Amino acid sequence: FCTPCLQECLKPKKPVCGVCRSTLSPGSRALDLEKQIETTETTCNGCNKKMYLSKMRSHAASCSKYQNYIMEGVKAVTKEPLHNTRNFPNRFTFPCPYCSEKNFDQEGLVEHCKTLHSMDAKQVVCPICASMPWGDPNYRSANFMEHLQRRHRFSYDTFVVCDYDADEDDMMAQVLMRSLRDK
Repeated sequence: FCTPCLQECLKPKKPVCGVCRSTLSPGSRALDLEKQIETTETTCNGCNKKMYLSKMRSHAASCSKYQNYIMEGVKAVTKEPLHNTRNFPNRFTFPCPYCSEKNFDQEGLVEHCKTLHSMDAKQVVCPICASMPWGDPNYRSANFMEHLQRRHRFSYDTFVVCDYDADEDDMMAQVLMRSLRDK
């Protein structure tokens, strides 16, 4: 995982695994995984040299053939974008509906509003719901804080691959089924 993704997983009061979402124990190391990384062989995609996974990162940093391999991949991906991203709404970061702060992820918006706006009774539009196909960008919640606590305690895509063409009831059913299956 990259550092920003790990930081998101460590952000909650109970840090969770980035894959299975189970609670992380502070300070515990995955010794079985470390051993597997130390004993698993792989091949460099640039120079075809065999090595253990534990050595791959330092090798990749100094292998000019690997660097070329990566650059070819980047060029192939960046030549022609598959779609115009301006046509897709941003469903990853949200502005605070009470103040001018922007770029909160869903969990960050919930925490921000709980901390700074818990007593604000102003009726506002939920930016998370408004970004969804089933959301009404003009609907003002009578109790936004309660709405956040009930509807946005977790992100749908934590439990399912989001199908934004499905309606909210279908998405909630998928989330509930997956959460029961994962117990």
